[in-house]
Amino acid sequence: MENEKYLKDISEIKNIMDKSSRFISLSGFSGILAGIYALIGAWLAYNTIYFDTTTLGEYDNLIVTQPMIERLFIIAFTVLIASIITAVVMSAKKAKKNNDSIWNASSKRLLINFMIPLASGGFFILFLIEKEMFGLVAPLTLLFYGLACVNASKYTIGDIRYLGITMILLGLLSTWFLGYGLLFWALGFGVCHIVYGSMMYFKYDRN
Repeated sequence: MENEKYLKDISEIKNIMDKSSRFISLSGFSGILAGIYALIGAWLAYNTIYFDTTTLGEYDNLIVTQPMIERLFIIAFTVLIASIITAVVMSAKKAKKNNDSIWNASSKRLLINFMIPLASGGFFILFLIEKEMFGLVAPLTLLFYGLACVNASKYTIGDIRYLGITMILLGLLSTWFLGYGLLFWALGFGVCHIVYGSMMYFKYDRN
C-alpha cells in the first residue's frame, strides 16, 4: 500500500511540474478550424493566381500583377488573423475549463520561442516578395512555420513538434516543385492542421 501511495505522489508531482513548465491548454479543435481556413484561403488564392485558364497551372506562364499581390496578401492576412483569434478564444475556453490561465509563464515562453523563427521568416519572405522571387514564398512559409513549431514545442504539447517536422519536410520538398507551391501550402497549412488538430482533439480535449 505504501508503494502505491509513493507512486501516486510521484505521479502527482510530475503532473504539477509538467503543468508549470508547459502550456497544455492548446485547443486541438482550433487547429482543425485553422486548417479549414487555410484550405478556403488556398482556394481563393488559386482563383486569384490562375484566373486565366490558359495557364493551366503552369508557373512559368503566370503574369503577376500588383492587384494580384494585394489580394493574395489580404487572403493570407485574413486566414492568419482568423486562425490566431480562433486559437486564442478556444484555448482560453479550454484553460478556463481546466482552472488554468491562458497567460502565464509557460504561455509567454511558448509565444516568444514561436515568434522568433516566425518573425525572422516573415521579414525574409517580405524581402523576397519585394525582389519578386515569388516561387520561394510557399516553401519558406512552410519551412519557417515548421521551425517555429519545433522551437516552441518544448513549452507545450509534444504533438506540436511532429507537426513542425512535417511542415519542414513539406517545405523542403516544395523547393523541388516550385510550380506547385500553392498545393504544398494547402497540404501543409490545411490538411496537416486538420490531421494533427484532430489527433490533439481526440487525445487531449475529449474528457
